[in-house]
Amino acid sequence: MSDVPREVVLVRRGTYHDSVTLMRVSQALSGLPGVTSAMVAMATELNVSILRELGFSIPESDPGDLLIAVRASDTETAVEEADRQLTASRRSDPAPEHQPPLTTRSAAREPAGLVLVSTPGEHAFAEALDAVEAGLPVMIFSDGVPVWQERLLKERAEARDVLVMGPDCGTAVIGGVGLGFANVLRPGPVGVVAASGTGAQQVTSLLDRAGTGVSHVLGVGGRDLSVEVGGLSALRALRMLDEDPATELIVLVSKPPAPEVARAVEESLGRLRTPVVRALLQEGAPDLTEATEQALRALGRPVPEWPSWPSWPGGRPPAKTIKGVYAGGTLGAEAAMITGTGDVVDYGDDAYTRGRAHPMIDPSLRVEALSHTQDTDVVLMDVVLGHGADPDPAASLAHAVARAPATVVVALIGTEGDPQDLHRQAAAFREAGAAVFTSNAEAARHARSLL
Repeated sequence: MSDVPREVVLVRRGTYHDSVTLMRVSQALSGLPGVTSAMVAMATELNVSILRELGFSIPESDPGDLLIAVRASDTETAVEEADRQLTASRRSDPAPEHQPPLTTRSAAREPAGLVLVSTPGEHAFAEALDAVEAGLPVMIFSDGVPVWQERLLKERAEARDVLVMGPDCGTAVIGGVGLGFANVLRPGPVGVVAASGTGAQQVTSLLDRAGTGVSHVLGVGGRDLSVEVGGLSALRALRMLDEDPATELIVLVSKPPAPEVARAVEESLGRLRTPVVRALLQEGAPDLTEATEQALRALGRPVPEWPSWPSWPGGRPPAKTIKGVYAGGTLGAEAAMITGTGDVVDYGDDAYTRGRAHPMIDPSLRVEALSHTQDTDVVLMDVVLGHGADPDPAASLAHAVARAPATVVVALIGTEGDPQDLHRQAAAFREAGAAVFTSNAEAARHARSLL
């Protein structure tokens, strides 16, 4: 058989698999002998554009179709392997003794403390509403939910006296149990209300490093403090933590809220008995690291030096340009604010995750971005550890860092208890030539110092 690569693109009409499964199948195909390029993905606009950039000719397809694109010396074997893995992912376990609930409404009739919704965004509202109407709090991991649906859902939750976390709530910790992307955190006196998943992970990881734990982390979704939503979930979450005897101090994490919402939040804070530290990313306000340090001082606890490995071998000429390649939107916004650059891309934004796994799971888009930094002197990026995230981000990203034309500065967000082993990850990125910081703000200031 000829070793000259051949190309095949198959369209499987109306065939759905979740993005994490498709990412793993794509990675498996890419590792086969003779395969030079492979991608198995839903035919969303983003995925089709990526395949075209890779040189594939894409037949007519709809977003609900599955694409199998392979360039290999033996495309038939590669496609057979793709089908084998996709079929294996669909195999069900032996039938249970009792039929499990088939809908959120029927599941809510059984004893439950919380409902977690993780479906395509266009279907999340109905499931979340069923949970709210049953009087249960709900965490909506899904993104792509229209803002009017979010407002309506939170108004219904207010009437039912329950909390809605999300949509696009990536991180929560309830009574020590992590949901979504969650670091391994020790229990402690700090409660967090967060309109930012990675912002909450930064604050809680630094607290953990300082020996201080958390009671709960209540994510409310990145749009909650917008004028359209009005901070409904944030206000409820603040009241809940104020009533929690295990919470001695609250940290409120968010990008800048709408002015009228900020006023409502400030009025609410004045009625709380529990002190609140504000970690709102805006000019003149503390960054996430400084807010964490304020929280520690308020509790009467020492502020440690945040671990960093800032130097690399050899000299570099002074830098002129900085580019941010981020998985966390709030971390990217913080980096932009500190460095003064507008060239920060949030690959965790809805535009990049529709039909794809989040970049904290799937590194491929950022690996590609790192290879196209010829016109950039410094690349600033985050790597977020914890449950739900890539089990070994350095395995793919460190190689991309080593090959990148630019100098790379990494903000490594995580704790020593995380399964990826923070120190091993730091060592891998250092060996690849990057400067590594556990504080995103310090990473951004270091990148700025190179200009």
